[in-house]
Amino acid sequence: MKKILQSLILLILPAFLPAGAQQIEHIDPPSWFTDMKDDALQLMVYGKEMGYFDVNTSYPGVTIKTLVRTENPNYLFVNLSITEEAVPGSVPLVFSRGKQKIVHNYPLLSRPEGPARGFNCSDVIYLLMPDRFSNGNTANDNLPGMTEQANRNNPGGRHGGDFRGIINHIDYFKELGVTGIWLNPFLENNQQHYSYHGYSTTDFYRADPRYGSNKEFRELVNEAHKRGMKVIMDMIFNHIGSFHWWMKDLPSKDWIHQFDEFTRTNYRASTYMDPYASDSDRELMEKGWFDVTMPDLNQSNPLVETYLIQTSLWWIAFSDLDGIRMDTYPYPQPEMMARWARRVAEEFPGFFIVGEVWYDDPSHISYWSLNKNNSDGYRSYLPSVTDFPVCFAAHRAFEGKSNPTDGLSRVYNVLSQDFLYPEPFRNVIFLDNHDMSRIYTLTGKNLDAYKMALSFILTTRGIPQIYYGTEIVMEGDKSNGDGRLREDFPGGWPGDTKNAFTGNGLTDNEKEALRFTGQILNWRKTKEVIHTGKLKHYIPNDGLYVYFRYNDRESVMVAINNNPEERKTIEGKKYSESLEGFTRGTDIISGTEIENLNSFSIPPATTMIIELK
Repeated sequence: MKKILQSLILLILPAFLPAGAQQIEHIDPPSWFTDMKDDALQLMVYGKEMGYFDVNTSYPGVTIKTLVRTENPNYLFVNLSITEEAVPGSVPLVFSRGKQKIVHNYPLLSRPEGPARGFNCSDVIYLLMPDRFSNGNTANDNLPGMTEQANRNNPGGRHGGDFRGIINHIDYFKELGVTGIWLNPFLENNQQHYSYHGYSTTDFYRADPRYGSNKEFRELVNEAHKRGMKVIMDMIFNHIGSFHWWMKDLPSKDWIHQFDEFTRTNYRASTYMDPYASDSDRELMEKGWFDVTMPDLNQSNPLVETYLIQTSLWWIAFSDLDGIRMDTYPYPQPEMMARWARRVAEEFPGFFIVGEVWYDDPSHISYWSLNKNNSDGYRSYLPSVTDFPVCFAAHRAFEGKSNPTDGLSRVYNVLSQDFLYPEPFRNVIFLDNHDMSRIYTLTGKNLDAYKMALSFILTTRGIPQIYYGTEIVMEGDKSNGDGRLREDFPGGWPGDTKNAFTGNGLTDNEKEALRFTGQILNWRKTKEVIHTGKLKHYIPNDGLYVYFRYNDRESVMVAINNNPEERKTIEGKKYSESLEGFTRGTDIISGTEIENLNSFSIPPATTMIIELK
């Protein structure tokens, strides 16, 4: 009771700040949490000449351990210890310099209860771009202090999508059959132009107000959880936006990587594992800037490392997140990223992280995968990686530009290299995303090819991710610019004549794609054999690719006929080792009953997903 009363008193304790006196402009993190497994907290305090101040506090369970000052006198780093004795409340931080005094009441909050939900193979992730999904609050489209204003006619401009729009349509995801939502970055991007994509952070602790508030994002997560769905937050540790508030007054010269003139990264993350790579190439990979408006952070600076790690811990605890997708994972300092992944796992066991690792070669991807013992001794501790090799193989298989058998053989050959991954079923698999041409466009707008590709990605090993609009075969060609890959979701804006949420105005192909996608997704939700079952596949032949997902209780046979016009006969004898004990089955897509598995036919350009009996 004594602690509770003390906390209540501190909550109403006003900050002492005489008129015209010294001011604190930023304290990051803006709050922290009780009952964290690591009691250490580092505060970045920014304000004119704050580096000359001392700090003390009197709060049970909270002590100030050390103060760190840099060459910039406007910054002060305060290292605290917050032990199990600390209770939620306001911690009075007293900053003093001679006769000057500032009292800042620092919020100490309760961390979420229970274990992290995480993601696994039972999930299907729905990737959306907040600016392009739905505009639920037109009042925040244009705001004072935000440099770029909304212009829906500009493919590279801001269109007005926001958190409220996502919340308004949260039931759409559940009805579609996905179990998780991944939002492209939504932190403040107060850049002059092209800020909608979110990858140029200007404040790590503030949602861009054109999307809504931090509180609204937490509401979004809560609404998803109420429906049994999970949420992934997109983060970037490699770089910031050129208009980040740091850039006007860097904490230290080595806070970012600096050169005599603009120096771009060589984008060759393979230099990290290349035994013959030159030191200069490796250094350029890590320290070069990703783009002219993206200053490269120096993760080798311990203060930078701690700052970045704490941002992720803060968002997990503040919003009760389920996962993080880390952008450009191999670009920051590798050892720091491994320490980050371990720190998150220690604090939130079971929490899900997927790193964007963009290669077309499984040997390069697997270097970063969980529990991989690399020859150079590096271990990433990264729970999941983005499986670009499977993505690119699927493109070649279903884009219709190669021999039907050769196309499917690419998929077979990529999966045959799963021995490189200690845990390949943890890989996130996908057909497209916000950085590449949409799958429907890649197939030449062929609905049958789209269906085959989607059927494959939802039944093979891994954690599937689909890109918003895939379910209504939205189009987008990378060669026409990224804005065309990220067009507005129909029905998300007032006055839209086409509405995917209601079905109004959709073409026959769009309606069929939506029906088909929802059918497989909702079937997949309850199929443990697809979630955790083993995979066995057979060498593609004559344009046919057949594989099985199976466990001790059931088996599902997936047959893909990649021939565009020719019906094929499937002879059960070839697959006898997987069909033993089964005599018939049901195709869950068409509802067709197969009474004799010894021999049956499959139409051209078709996938059959057969529950064996």
